[in-house]
Amino acid sequence: MGRQVRGAHGAGRSVRPLAWIAALAGAAASSAALAASGEGPAFAGIPVDFILFGLTLIGVAVFHHRTLEVALTGLAVITAYKLAFTGFKTGAGLAGLAAHMGHEWVLLTNLLCLLLGFALLSKHFEDSKVPAVLPRYLPSDWKGAFVLLVMIFVLSSFLDNIAAALIGGAMAHTVFRGKVHIGYLAAIVAASNAGGSGSVVGDTTTTMMWISGVSPIAVLHAYVAATVALVVCGIPAALQQHQYSPIMKYEPGAQVDWARVGIIGFILVTAIAANVYVNVLHADIADRFPFIGAAVCLAVLVSVPVRKPEWSLLPEATKGTIFLLSLVTSASMMPVEKLPAASWQSAMGLGFVSAVFDNIPLTALALKQGGFDWGMLAYTVGFGGSMIWFGSSAGVALSNMYPEAKNAGRWLFHGWHVSVAYVIGFFALLMILGWQPGEKRGSQPVGTPAATAPAAVR
Repeated sequence: MGRQVRGAHGAGRSVRPLAWIAALAGAAASSAALAASGEGPAFAGIPVDFILFGLTLIGVAVFHHRTLEVALTGLAVITAYKLAFTGFKTGAGLAGLAAHMGHEWVLLTNLLCLLLGFALLSKHFEDSKVPAVLPRYLPSDWKGAFVLLVMIFVLSSFLDNIAAALIGGAMAHTVFRGKVHIGYLAAIVAASNAGGSGSVVGDTTTTMMWISGVSPIAVLHAYVAATVALVVCGIPAALQQHQYSPIMKYEPGAQVDWARVGIIGFILVTAIAANVYVNVLHADIADRFPFIGAAVCLAVLVSVPVRKPEWSLLPEATKGTIFLLSLVTSASMMPVEKLPAASWQSAMGLGFVSAVFDNIPLTALALKQGGFDWGMLAYTVGFGGSMIWFGSSAGVALSNMYPEAKNAGRWLFHGWHVSVAYVIGFFALLMILGWQPGEKRGSQPVGTPAATAPAAVR
């Protein structure tokens, strides 16, 4: 991938900000507890659970060199608060916590195995030399930069948006001679998130939906919005990049390692087959064991004699995975019955929220609540997270590759086209297909587009 992706933990920095966040969180909990009611403490009408969760996510945004510590601190504070004041949906005290984790462990373990497996898979893809050959097919002017974004979009549909963003970043570093415009970096993240939004193997959020029982067909129509958004943001970004540093010509010589390409296909097919088998044919046992994650781990191990994975990537990948799982676990403890009702307006709003708050916990909250149009939600929390660098896992990963991108102001200023594309893509989907809320476990949308679209956009 051109550069070693560094962890966001940042050795040697002061941990005083973490103590400050913990103190604020504790003070908020103590103050709100004075106004406790039968439904739990609240402050200015906002449940303290959400205040603590919001402080955690703000801490992740502000102290981006200490994201793992902030996430773990937030999880510890939220858990302590739930134990002391509100309890869990499964009961109060340690028994309630144990029952809650007993319900969540399958989802968390599946995510753990999938994220680590995809980290190894992306390295297989890099070592296959396919990224070195792809520039051969790129035009030599600004259209080459746009075609590269289209390639990232396609790769993300089956390779995971994090892997696609990293591969796209590595390719961009090569073909643009190490000079990549921040606006183009934002577009790389947007393309990877857009490409993964309609595929259950293309984004962590859609994979979470799949694991939770949402049909793969129920998210497919996200591509209506995603395709429009890719064009709207991709062309301005390509022009930015061409003016900043034109694309270099392809230099022949690379040989594709087809054995590694075969391994990638084998791992993906194994994951898809396991998920279809469990969620379609044996849905009654899907919540009892992490079948999909186990299948991916088994596929990785079986392929070792053919090509050895880059095991040295696992320590850093594990840190990033623990960070994400901490946020997902915190999200699972939120009183989701107090969230706004599922609607196209709330789905659109979640896209803007995901630009500030990581889209994985937002997806976890939406899955808990239910009743969303899953394809529309997949687009909003996926592509919406592209509007700021820390809004999605792909953005965090690419910004580790390009540290200059870790500036929210510059990202918003130079990547303005991402926000515009998000709005245009959303309303294109709404006008064409309308609002189609659906349930989980493979069922189709419960209404027709004509019957569910708002009058203003029919």
